[in-house]
Amino acid sequence: MKSMEYRKFVETRRKLNEKVLSRGTLITKRFFNLDTSVYRPGKLDTKTKELMGLVASMVLRCDDCIRYHLVRCVQEGLSDEEIFEAFDVALVVGGSIVIPHLRRAVDFLEELRGMQENGETISL
Repeated sequence: MKSMEYRKFVETRRKLNEKVLSRGTLITKRFFNLDTSVYRPGKLDTKTKELMGLVASMVLRCDDCIRYHLVRCVQEGLSDEEIFEAFDVALVVGGSIVIPHLRRAVDFLEELRGMQENGETISL
C-alpha cells in the first residue's frame, strides 16, 4: 500500500496539473514543457540537475517542489548521502529558515525509502 503523504502529493499534483493545463494559455503550457525539458541530460546529468532543483526548492521554501525533486532523486537512484549533501548546500545558502522544510523533506524521504523497501513503485 502506498504511503499516505506520497499518495496525497501525487494525486493532488496530477489533478491540479490537469486543471491548469486544460485551461492554461499557450505560455502556461510552454512553461510546463520547459520545466520538464530542463532536467533532461545535457552537459549536466539528470541527477545533478535534480539535486540543483532540490536545493533551489529548499531555499525557496516550496514543499511541493521539494517533494517533487525528492521523488525524482529517488527515481534517479541518488543515495541518501548524496541527497543529504544537497540538504547541506540548501542550509548554507538559505539559512535557518530552511530547517522546517528540511525536517519535512527528511520525513518524506524516509517514506519514499520505506516504499522502495516494500517493493512499491515510486512515480509521478
